[in-house]
Amino acid sequence: MTHVTWEELTDRLAAHLTPDRLQHSLGVVETAARLAVRWGAAVAQARLAGLLHDCAKGLTADELLQWAAAFGIVRSDTEIACPDLLHGPVGALLAWKEYGVTDRAVLTAIRLHTLGAPDMGLLDKLIYLADYIEPGRAFPGVEDLRRRAEQDLNQAVLRAMDGTIRYVL
Repeated sequence: MTHVTWEELTDRLAAHLTPDRLQHSLGVVETAARLAVRWGAAVAQARLAGLLHDCAKGLTADELLQWAAAFGIVRSDTEIACPDLLHGPVGALLAWKEYGVTDRAVLTAIRLHTLGAPDMGLLDKLIYLADYIEPGRAFPGVEDLRRRAEQDLNQAVLRAMDGTIRYVL
């Protein structure tokens, strides 16, 4: 990645996100860093992926579809019907093209943070879960899931995925 300070990166991101979305991203940074320490992952990677995981959230549905089409990442009619599902894969592209991220693990974690995937790596799981349980999230069962994330990472990810599937359906 080109040498950009954390403050510069945050300021650039703030120009493209709502204040609430930026606050959410900062909550994901905090949660991802804590989980990285707990589960032995690289904290710097977790913080960067957490900060940029929603960098495509400021795009319109049409813009998401245009980016996805330009890079050949639309895989299903569901993604066309629900373009917001593309904000992870498009976000990985933006993180690379617009923010200079070259770390493949960080880009993969951003790409997978919404729907997950089979055989997710440790960083992928941490960002997926941090997005789901960051301090700004309030829904029935979130406190239990936060505790579970400290005790059994895989079980917590599976529970979060179950919730995501119910939400998307």
